[in-house]
Amino acid sequence: MTVLRVATYNVHKCRGIDWRVDAHRILNVLLGLHADVIAVQEIFEEQARLLAGGLRVEHRFAPARTLAGRGYGNAVFSRLPIELCEVYDLTVSGREARNCIRVDVRCAPDSIIHHFALHLGTSFFERRKQAIRLLSKDMLAGNSLTGPRIVMGDFNEWSRGLVTQSLSKLMESVDVHEHLGRRRTYPGTVPFLHLDHIYYDRPFRLHRLILHRTTESLLASDHLPLMAELELNV
Repeated sequence: MTVLRVATYNVHKCRGIDWRVDAHRILNVLLGLHADVIAVQEIFEEQARLLAGGLRVEHRFAPARTLAGRGYGNAVFSRLPIELCEVYDLTVSGREARNCIRVDVRCAPDSIIHHFALHLGTSFFERRKQAIRLLSKDMLAGNSLTGPRIVMGDFNEWSRGLVTQSLSKLMESVDVHEHLGRRRTYPGTVPFLHLDHIYYDRPFRLHRLILHRTTESLLASDHLPLMAELELNV
């Protein structure tokens, strides 16, 4: 049996709720997770490089857009060997540029896991279009997917919209209320929205769900890291 620890974390440009930009503070939070694969949203390219160096892991960065002359978007950090990386454009015309990173990692000699890390839009109609793209043969229904899938990130969806409904029919989801006695992950200090989600294929079994709530994580970003321990028989 393989136990995989996966996490998603919107780091808010490494700007804490005290408005101090501190990538090293984010690094300390990530080190405390001891996760195998981490999906990070709202990060600059140089911040992703710094975090990967501090974690001593492989990483992939996908700029959704250029902000203040710097690449800005999503990143994935992995202790496991990354065998393939693809970036999918989720941008909807007239809205902020968005993307999704697919990272295939090998957790055993004959076992590949497909991770999809994303940050969806803030508009309901925008997310509807992104859901159609996400569920298409180009992405989650692709013929190139030979192993179990994990989808995680900031979905910007606090009600059961098309993305949540569709993925819940297709995959298992972590239920923050059921496992942690709460429904919300944002904002970190006084959470009233549940924006961060993890979905996984049924070969996995959820062993434990962790909302990483520490003194440092409460300051480091306006989101809290959400981590799932998943068991897989390989």
